[in-house]
Amino acid sequence: MSGMNQTPAGERVHIAFFGRRNAGKSSLVNAFTGQEMAIVSDVKGTTTDPVSKAMELLPLGPVMIIDTPGIDDEGELGALRVRRTRQVLNKTDLAILVVDATSGMTAVETELVGLLEQKKVPWILAWNKSDLLAQTPAASGNAIWVSALTGLHIHELKELAARAAHREEPKRPLVSDLLQPGEVAVLVVPIDKAAPKGRLILPQQQTIRDILEAGASALVCRDHELPQTLARLAQPPRIVITDSQVFGKVSRMVPSDVPLTSFSILMARYKGDLHLAVAGAAAVESLKDGDKVLIAEGCTHHRQCDDIGTVKIPNWVRKHTGVNPEFVFTSGNQFPEDVSQFKMVIHCGGCMLPEREMKYRLACCADQGIPVTNYGILIAYLNGILKRTVAPFPDLAALL
Repeated sequence: MSGMNQTPAGERVHIAFFGRRNAGKSSLVNAFTGQEMAIVSDVKGTTTDPVSKAMELLPLGPVMIIDTPGIDDEGELGALRVRRTRQVLNKTDLAILVVDATSGMTAVETELVGLLEQKKVPWILAWNKSDLLAQTPAASGNAIWVSALTGLHIHELKELAARAAHREEPKRPLVSDLLQPGEVAVLVVPIDKAAPKGRLILPQQQTIRDILEAGASALVCRDHELPQTLARLAQPPRIVITDSQVFGKVSRMVPSDVPLTSFSILMARYKGDLHLAVAGAAAVESLKDGDKVLIAEGCTHHRQCDDIGTVKIPNWVRKHTGVNPEFVFTSGNQFPEDVSQFKMVIHCGGCMLPEREMKYRLACCADQGIPVTNYGILIAYLNGILKRTVAPFPDLAALL
């Protein structure tokens, strides 16, 4: 299966294995996935960084399996590994706590259980090395006795994980709830040097799929082709969805009676908190010289000379405000737990992040009283068209 056809990482259920060094986490992960995903050794601390593997777990579906370093690692480097392990919790939909059945629970595992409960992460207790016990107890509640060495109850562990990780509530739609069968949505997709060669970016792919799920049609064009595209339609489209970077240009092309929004705004509604992001945009007005602003991206990629996160947005903010804030940039898993030093946080759409991690990041900001907004929402605000671009979502009217 090609990478283009695989379920994106952000849409997979994330199942992470935690435990002390030498509890047999990596061996159990290998047995669980049926692959040599992780290096196995008798030397403590062999796993130095979280290791991820995409797989299908039936009947649940596509999942991401994560093997983490030991939560009892020691020394300065060990502390870094433990911190990375704790960060994995923020995107974990199900935790499998691996405990050496021959030595039992310690204060380390008890502390982790408390953290799992605090973060409301469902978890399973896997008693590994159960083949060394005189008698193997029967599974009970969320606990199961397994052996990575002999394969004891590995199938049962997978079945238990599939049940425990099942998402009861379906994810909200991207745009299909705004469309009726037979209607047309026009998607504006600029093709420039920042665009991936030979393919569309993930939010564009997902939006097209969701439009088709509604029985509607997706008409895709570049920004400079938009006027001709609209002119050829027998009637106005139900909605125009554009890349946020050309919001100002596109808003002048699209008649005022045609709903307009962006892929980034749709993503904020899909897996974030659109109300929070809309309310946070106005914080840009109170920025002063030297104020710290965090610009966070959920993925890592090669930066272009006119990169939207590190170049365009800072320049647009400076031009709009007339001040020179200090911009701090993070990507991938680098989002800080303490955001109190920042005057505001500007986050990407989060298409590559699991919903749990995206909501965790937003909660960090909300809990610490730091305004947070989204790329597309901020760009719309700076162009003076925010009210128009969230108009397709009537429940936001009170915020504007």
